[in-house]
Amino acid sequence: MGRKKTGAINSKKKVYDGKTFQSNLEWYCYKELKNAGLKFGYESEVIELLQGFRYEGTYLKSTATKRDLIDKTGKKELPITYKPDFVSHEHQFYIETKGYIPSQHTFTVRWKLFLKWLVDNDMGHYSIFLPKNQKQVDEIIKRIKGDD
Repeated sequence: MGRKKTGAINSKKKVYDGKTFQSNLEWYCYKELKNAGLKFGYESEVIELLQGFRYEGTYLKSTATKRDLIDKTGKKELPITYKPDFVSHEHQFYIETKGYIPSQHTFTVRWKLFLKWLVDNDMGHYSIFLPKNQKQVDEIIKRIKGDD
């Protein structure tokens, strides 16, 4: 019986049009959106889903590299951010290409926070797409263009 792989995905990065894509699926989506003549940005926005803050109560934390607890009381906690793969405000869509989601532990929480951010910012009418393969990317582009 084989052991299930649980580590990070080793997707191949690809450089095209002066941009470095994290996977072949990202590259394919970019290329097809461009070929379709759609106006969009690639990783052009960073959305703050939860503001940074300071916790003033007692906060002791262990780390992977230290055996002792360290005092984090009053230290700044960084915000939670999300950078979507593709966005178009003209065509009102966001696309996040994910070939395989389960290994990315924080993605599902960030994704739900992102959807809530859209609702809170009166953008609940935007189309949101999460394709896992090239066929789904093709279907999405047809839908955006109204060719479905």
